[in-house]
Amino acid sequence: MAGTPFEVASESMVGPLIYGFSEDAVAAAKVIADFAKGNDKLIVKAGAYAGKALDANGVKALAAIPTKEVLLAQLLGLMQSPVSRMVRVLAALAEKRGGGAAAPEAAAEPAAEAAPAA
Repeated sequence: MAGTPFEVASESMVGPLIYGFSEDAVAAAKVIADFAKGNDKLIVKAGAYAGKALDANGVKALAAIPTKEVLLAQLLGLMQSPVSRMVRVLAALAEKRGGGAAAPEAAAEPAAEAAPAA
């Protein structure tokens, strides 16, 4: 353990152990925490993340973080929200003033009907 990022948790690493490694630290914590919920023999004692030691509550907190995909979807929703609200307000104003987009279509139809008759 000496010289690795897991050295900070070496004091907690005694007895039978399960290690979880992943490119995504949240994924490893989720798998272990979910398995621990269904198996009373597995007890989460500690963990290590970014060179820092985590206690059992720290591992549970890390497991509670949404996945990268969920966080990106939430960010996109936040970024779209002001734009979509503005579009809805402008559409409501156009509708209130008399038709908005429907008015140009109605004006174009009589002109198209008049042309063949001439």
